[in-house]
Amino acid sequence: MRDLIVAVDIGTGSARAGVFDRHGLLIGRADYPIEMNRPAENVAEHDSENIWTAVCIAVRTARAKAGVGEARIAAIGFDATCSLVVRDGAGAPLSVNAQGHRRWDTIVWLDHRALKEADDCTATGHPVLVHSGGVLSPEMEMPKLMWLKRNLPEQWEKAGLVFDLADFMTWRATGSAARSRSTLTAKWNYLSHRSKGWDESFLAAIGLEDLLARTGLPENTALPGTAVGTLTPEAAAGLGLDTDCRVAAGLIDAYAGALGVLGRFARVPGDLEGQMALVGGTSSCIVAFAREMKPAFGLWGPYYEAVLPSLWLVEAGQSATGALLDHIVRSHSAGGEPDAALHARIIARVRELRALHGDEFGGRLHVLPDFHGNRSPLADPHAVGVVSGLTLDASFDALCRLYWRTAVGIALGLRHILDMMRQAGYAPDCLHATGGHLRNPLLMELYSDITGCRVAAADAVDAVLLGTAIGAAVAAGLHDTLAGAGAAMSPEGQEYLPDPARRGAYDRDYACYLAMLRHRAELDAIGRGGRAGPAA
Repeated sequence: MRDLIVAVDIGTGSARAGVFDRHGLLIGRADYPIEMNRPAENVAEHDSENIWTAVCIAVRTARAKAGVGEARIAAIGFDATCSLVVRDGAGAPLSVNAQGHRRWDTIVWLDHRALKEADDCTATGHPVLVHSGGVLSPEMEMPKLMWLKRNLPEQWEKAGLVFDLADFMTWRATGSAARSRSTLTAKWNYLSHRSKGWDESFLAAIGLEDLLARTGLPENTALPGTAVGTLTPEAAAGLGLDTDCRVAAGLIDAYAGALGVLGRFARVPGDLEGQMALVGGTSSCIVAFAREMKPAFGLWGPYYEAVLPSLWLVEAGQSATGALLDHIVRSHSAGGEPDAALHARIIARVRELRALHGDEFGGRLHVLPDFHGNRSPLADPHAVGVVSGLTLDASFDALCRLYWRTAVGIALGLRHILDMMRQAGYAPDCLHATGGHLRNPLLMELYSDITGCRVAAADAVDAVLLGTAIGAAVAAGLHDTLAGAGAAMSPEGQEYLPDPARRGAYDRDYACYLAMLRHRAELDAIGRGGRAGPAA
């Protein structure tokens, strides 16, 4: 009896696999690391074959831990970061490495090598950009493709199949070059609300007239919750499954997380619109759904049916959150390798110091968290981080102060995003948090106290995996619709309520945050000879 689903989540540093039943219960889980090449600033590369191997190991291990046979697995689903996998016409890996190292065929989502190309896209002012907040990020696929064509033209000439990472996984699993509506709409400027999704005038404006010929991209897309095929014998052997296992259309990882925490509201779109998903890990994504298109500067989207049928999805985000806290720990003289134990030690000491000093703890330290650009609401990939209030204190307590105030800065950035979303017509009532930030009690407290929103922490062990399992369950026929699967499989969660007593202190912090944005813009204007960048 095929009554179970395998979900695979490919993050920045590892592949995770989980075995779920039709009620959303996780019965087996495994992780396996993936390699990343960082040869220069703003450059990050993966080896797609290394990713496939890691996925196979994780899936086999998860099924072994669940103690179930391959014949019980009805479907497998994949979600992934929006990394760009490049293959030649025969499907062999094609290097994207500027030094010519052959194994690195994937540009990682966080790679910012295509900053100039992103600026060139934005400068076109093309109507397509309405669905990208008016600005194209170097994290999107079109700038990365432009960079490849401009800087490695011989590789571009050899290209025949280019994938978003989730679509690469379904191709590697089935041999089908079908692409998901989730990936193409969100990351490739594909207009899924139109009968013809590719806008030829936009492709011409950015010099990618030959895009479809070089990449194998289709005219049509596969909806989330549909199957793109079954496992090939080779893929089945690698994954430890069988060839009767269906493969669901892929999902962007943050959108899988949104489905995992918001799926139980999907049957009533009016209720769904008051809920937002906060998917926090290396970076943070805020995902919301609406029945009408509500574009706004600095919002990615609106994307039609990127997850749920007949609904528009919008995404806002912060490019470095968990990664920023790791950076603070790693770069401080009293820090070290930012593993879970060191984070826990810092958090425990922060709590002691806050109990001792109250709101005065670190009060003169202020952090703009844009160390990897500002994705939302400023849509400025060139933005830089700012720290005000440093002293010569190099002690562990000084690290704790900086860590705490960096966490405050991250939460203030979230408040800035939500203010912008309210101006665009969204009405966030509750933030449903998932991802690695659930393990950081400081962030969970701050998200509620600083934004003034209720914050629900999903009881799911991994809501990103759960969202992918929801899509796979529908592709397998275990549930009829994504809304039905979401209602059956999504859990309740612990709720954090804002503390009114802290509102005044955080309002003052927010005023300082906005002032720092203005001051940064003023400094940039002086450095650029009077040409100011984005401010608050």
